[in-house]
Amino acid sequence: MRVAENLNAALHAAFESNQDLHLLGEDVLDPYGGAFKITKGLSDRFPDRILTTPISESGLVGVAAGMAIVGTPAIAEIMFSDFAALAFDQLVNFASKSVTMYGRHLALPLLVRCPTGAGRGYGPTHSQSLQKHFIGAPGLSLYEISPCHDNGELISGILSRATPAMLFEDKILYTQQMFAAGRADDLFSYDFPFPGTDIARVFFDDPDTADCVIIAPGGMVYRTLQAMHDLLLEHEISCTLLVPARLYPFNAEPLLPALRKTAAIFVAEESTAGGTWGGEVAQQVHSRIWKELKQPVTLIHSADSIIPTAAHLERQVIVRDSTIRQAVAGSFHG
Repeated sequence: MRVAENLNAALHAAFESNQDLHLLGEDVLDPYGGAFKITKGLSDRFPDRILTTPISESGLVGVAAGMAIVGTPAIAEIMFSDFAALAFDQLVNFASKSVTMYGRHLALPLLVRCPTGAGRGYGPTHSQSLQKHFIGAPGLSLYEISPCHDNGELISGILSRATPAMLFEDKILYTQQMFAAGRADDLFSYDFPFPGTDIARVFFDDPDTADCVIIAPGGMVYRTLQAMHDLLLEHEISCTLLVPARLYPFNAEPLLPALRKTAAIFVAEESTAGGTWGGEVAQQVHSRIWKELKQPVTLIHSADSIIPTAAHLERQVIVRDSTIRQAVAGSFHG
């Protein structure tokens, strides 16, 4: 199953199990079914609960948050995550604060879906990874889809927690295959080794003896996997990849035993450097085990640039498998 199909099935399952759930967004009705077809079939099956909206991200997120605050679970779709910036006020000044600012905890089951990332030639205003701009808002949780995590379980868990959340969906992933039966591909396996967490592990042979650990969100998985292939076959460097479903709040504590065993730690993400999720991860690791680290945590980002539309220029800006491979190989070989 492709990631888009898994996500679409997850939404259908969520609407089947929760008769109060609503979805709001631009062009989400059939037969169009959303810009990336993730809402395909929903309005035919649940016509009263799939609401198409005007082109106003602030408006549709505000309405969804208003529904959630009075007990009606709501999913809001931002067609391109770049435009979540237009809903920043509704998310950070209304939804996330409303959970606690009235003197008691208030359930607010709101999920804002955000197709994100570059690699499709959509240009500077439709290709960004803006996760870092929402990191650290009290009461707001951030998640990212991956081929390791079943979206049915992910969305069900998010809605059951009844707190405002954003789900970033890397557009490149939509056409990729979900991992299955413990295999990422013909060389690498994956599992969920950390009890009480949503962190998946992708590894070759024995993960406890890997030369390095790479921590990356879901949108980076296939690029990191290709880099891991090249590093193993060309440089004899073995890597273990750790993929969290929840980016924030992030808890590094369960990872520390594995991180203590490795020679090098890398965090790869598509955003530009500065105030990032990767920086948050590195800070947590450094503050806990810095005396045991053989070298500082290495952060891997896209270039400090807008994202060009032309494919050959876009490739020069965003993090690719070669970017990760060079960073890791350079760390070991100087």
